[in-house]
Amino acid sequence: MVTLSTDVLVIGGGATGAGVAWDAALRGLDVVLVERRDLAEGTSGRFHGLLHSGGRYAVKDPHAARECVAENRILRRVAADCIEDTGGMFVATPWDEAAFADRFVQGCADVGVDCEEIAVREALSDEPRLNPRISRAFRVPDASIDVWKTVWALARGARQHGARVLPYHEVVSVNRDGDAVTGARVRDPRSGEEIEIEARVTVNATGAWAGRIAALAGIEGVNVLPGRGIMIAMNHRLVNTVVNRCQMPTDGDVIVPIRTVSVIGTTDRLTDDPDDHTVLEEEVEQMLDDGEKLVPGFRRARALRVWTGVRPLFEDAKQAPSDTRDVTRAHAVLDHKARDGVRGLVTITGGKLTTFRLMAQETVDAVCAQLGLQRACRTSVEPLPGSETGRHYHLGERLARKEAALAGEQMVCECELVSRAKLEQAIDRFPAASIDDIRRRLRLGMGPCQGGFCIYRTTGIMHARDGLAAEQANGVLLDFLQERWKGSWPILYGDQLRQARLDDWIFQGVLDVEHLPR
Repeated sequence: MVTLSTDVLVIGGGATGAGVAWDAALRGLDVVLVERRDLAEGTSGRFHGLLHSGGRYAVKDPHAARECVAENRILRRVAADCIEDTGGMFVATPWDEAAFADRFVQGCADVGVDCEEIAVREALSDEPRLNPRISRAFRVPDASIDVWKTVWALARGARQHGARVLPYHEVVSVNRDGDAVTGARVRDPRSGEEIEIEARVTVNATGAWAGRIAALAGIEGVNVLPGRGIMIAMNHRLVNTVVNRCQMPTDGDVIVPIRTVSVIGTTDRLTDDPDDHTVLEEEVEQMLDDGEKLVPGFRRARALRVWTGVRPLFEDAKQAPSDTRDVTRAHAVLDHKARDGVRGLVTITGGKLTTFRLMAQETVDAVCAQLGLQRACRTSVEPLPGSETGRHYHLGERLARKEAALAGEQMVCECELVSRAKLEQAIDRFPAASIDDIRRRLRLGMGPCQGGFCIYRTTGIMHARDGLAAEQANGVLLDFLQERWKGSWPILYGDQLRQARLDDWIFQGVLDVEHLPR
């Protein structure tokens, strides 16, 4: 069995885990990061794309709001290329308590959120699709953030400073010697190969799965409440500004423009399983109804895809609350040496995507304390790879690049403007990647056809380029189609139903995919 030795083993390849790897590597520590699947395939890659201004929690959760205020400003500098500065609005609809608007303004002032009330006519001028019956509107510095781009930039930066990043390596056991955790054994689910990793300190950055990893180390009482929520992506940007309802946080009260779509979110239901991706018909109906309150005609727009994410809500209490909306969105760093008398293990859980950098900083501070080191954090001033210029992403960026060389490039995915050259580059860089992994890297198959035209082309190119046997290529294609279907069937109505029927004719009627040898 292969054995690796390192200063810090980070378990979990979401935004927090990748942030810990980046921070620790910048401080000169040797780092190994493991993730059971692809990077950002868990909670981080399953949210609505909102970079919080802090306004959402200004009244109900001031501590979390203050963290969001500070981190929003930092990320705009150090992760600029991953962020579109859409701006945000909170609007009072006829269904919202009128008195809450004044509480909202005071809450924003108390926690430091930049909040400006604007005339309703100005809000409607900027966002013509907004409900014309809104009574008040407030500007806040919300934005949208591309989480996959962020996590890959973190991983790339960590690698540049010597870190080893190992996706598709699942922890099967946490090693313990007396009162000390000494590392873990991981397994590649694709090959079955196992690796022993010896670490001076292990960081449990698995979010909603943190209790399971702690239990493998023999530590009980890390009670993470998985809060399952659904989000729906609409086919185009119904709004170009993040729009929130001016009320206490609830279901379906925010629409986020992210890339070429707009996403409405989210429900919040307590679940026993962090891998629970159940989509209930009544939740979909509720989201569509809630969308109507912000943007009349929302139901008639084309719903593209629905997905679920599971929040890691941490409540260090004996009695778990029955409603996950009552659990703070702040994070918790658990130093198990101080908490449980177990050296060599630190758990980070809870929090928001917006606060991942702060969470990583506090975690690595705890790691350094266990190692007896004093090394300053640099992530608040060191830009991520790709963000050195400080320029934010803008919507027309990809189209502008493609138009410069459109005549000489063969397009594989017309919806997301993915060229054959770009696809082949990704295949060469990540030879073990599945089509779903490549989708996250290139946004392949994420447009209106949901892979109907580009995926069979991609499979053929992978077969030729990657040396996949025909049966393997068939399996890759079928796996992708099945994964896409999970997010399509709950919202099959109108134009998307017609698109799904066309895709069915292509894959069943022409290619007969169900009977391909695999």
